[in-house]
Amino acid sequence: MTEFVLPEKYSEDLVDENGAKMSKSEFKKRLKMQKKAEEAAEKKAKMAAEAAARAEAKAANGGAANLEDDESDTLDPSQYRESRLAYVTSKKAKGENPYPHKFKQSVQLPQYVAKYKDIEAGTRLEEKVSVTGRVMRKAASGAKLIFFDLVGEGSKVQIMCDARTFEGAGLSLADFQSLMNSVKRGDIIGVEGFPGKSKRGELSIFPTGLQVLAPCLHMIAGYSGLTNQETRYRQRYLDLIMNPRVSDVFRTRAKVVEGVRSFLNQRGFLEVETPMMNMIPGGATARPFITYHNDLDLQLYMRVAPELYLKMLVVGGLDRVFEIGKQFRNEGIDMTHNPEFTTCEFYQAYADYNDLMDMTEEMISGMVKEITGGYKVTYHPHGPDGPANEVDFSPPFRRISMCSGLEEVLKVKLPEDLDSEEARLFLVDLCAKHNVDCSPPQTTARLLDKLVGEFLETQCVNPTFICDHPQIMSPLAKWHRDLPGMTERFELFVNTKEVANAYTELNDPVRQRELFQQQASAKAAGDDEAMFVDENFCTALEYGLPPTGGWGFGIDRFTMFLTDNNNIKEVLLFPAMKPDGNAVAQQKMADLNVADE
Repeated sequence: MTEFVLPEKYSEDLVDENGAKMSKSEFKKRLKMQKKAEEAAEKKAKMAAEAAARAEAKAANGGAANLEDDESDTLDPSQYRESRLAYVTSKKAKGENPYPHKFKQSVQLPQYVAKYKDIEAGTRLEEKVSVTGRVMRKAASGAKLIFFDLVGEGSKVQIMCDARTFEGAGLSLADFQSLMNSVKRGDIIGVEGFPGKSKRGELSIFPTGLQVLAPCLHMIAGYSGLTNQETRYRQRYLDLIMNPRVSDVFRTRAKVVEGVRSFLNQRGFLEVETPMMNMIPGGATARPFITYHNDLDLQLYMRVAPELYLKMLVVGGLDRVFEIGKQFRNEGIDMTHNPEFTTCEFYQAYADYNDLMDMTEEMISGMVKEITGGYKVTYHPHGPDGPANEVDFSPPFRRISMCSGLEEVLKVKLPEDLDSEEARLFLVDLCAKHNVDCSPPQTTARLLDKLVGEFLETQCVNPTFICDHPQIMSPLAKWHRDLPGMTERFELFVNTKEVANAYTELNDPVRQRELFQQQASAKAAGDDEAMFVDENFCTALEYGLPPTGGWGFGIDRFTMFLTDNNNIKEVLLFPAMKPDGNAVAQQKMADLNVADE
């Protein structure tokens, strides 16, 4: 009987081995299976050829084993993991600990590079060092010499392992080869040896001892990198291993935090901590997360801002206070918003929003220059493949008064009484005329915010202050001394995104209660982001809040600009993600296994 052979192309008259007509979908299925079988056969043949080559090399070497490098790993990922687990199990069975408790490190890799980078090529010093790191490349050269790339904390050093050096330390060639072959890419190792440079000038260590400190059980791709965004964000540890530049983003973030803290410390501010869980989510117009305290039998809210607590501290006589910490807002996730994010807020007695604008210019421009070396930053708002904007942080920053700015752009005169229903209807019509969408509830504050976003914020590529917000948009800000119905408030925008918000604080307890009541009415009308009435804060104001300036700054968003990232997930180590179906199923299975035990 003739063996059935699948043709390369499908035809309408194609029949299978039984003479039955074959559908196009069945043909595609068989073609795919055939291709997989061919690939498996090729891989098997390649592995056999490599094994034969190793055996031939071993015979030519008098029976000595060859050193294995990255090219020797021919297993698929699941087989590789099983092989590494078997290695760990065998070490334990021999009474050896594959995860040592301690390795004495004499110098970290960045300090090693800084100390020895200028020695001459071909030099080997006689002083001993011990370093640690992760193996990212393994390349053998014959049976007695192998090279590792050891990386750690953003630095790389070559480890040049020569069997003759290890023989001097009492290790036979066979034991040397066995030790070297036990080290795989991804393993964390400790190395003791002599500093030096290869003849080609590469900074190296010539080791006399090497120990695996934590074996990597998974196959990693070395310097080829990790590009899948989902994997990068869900497994940030793997992202940091595979993409060394990612750690630079978070080092820059740390510099931003330190820059803000240093600026305020130098000016006599006291850093404090305030509660994360509150009975009332005050301090900002935002939808809160809700949690529950079992012992108190009480519903609580995760804080949306620390503002009210910090102002109560100023009432208590702490004239300059600040807090750097997490805020939580139960709102959308997009390229510039994450449900939990980091801010700095400070409050300074006897300052107003003019003082705070000057401080903001000084702090922000100074940080940019300190971190980047200049005032100008290149930023790609649509990703690395899109057009670039040059953002100039040179002081002074441009200033736009909100309502007059809107009037100038839209060629209209806004109503003087923005609290009236007539003003609200005017803004509804204005949004409709310019195709600006504002979903319900269409409150005056929300309508104004949408118009500002469409016509003013879009102008703000270089740092720009949008100032003098209407009172109806700013229930915690003090009324403007020169502009009726407005407040002494500003927001700082960079590349059309808000990074800071500040105002002269409202310190009249009677007026504050009235504005809280307006917010409560807006909430009753369906505005989930409107504020609650905080009677405790109003009582604190009755004891006397001095004239005070208050300021808030988004650490995450500012870091995006300094690291040229248009996605906030790139500057958060563990950003919020939708649950991964496979991970959820695996966790449920693990929970069931624990329950069964």
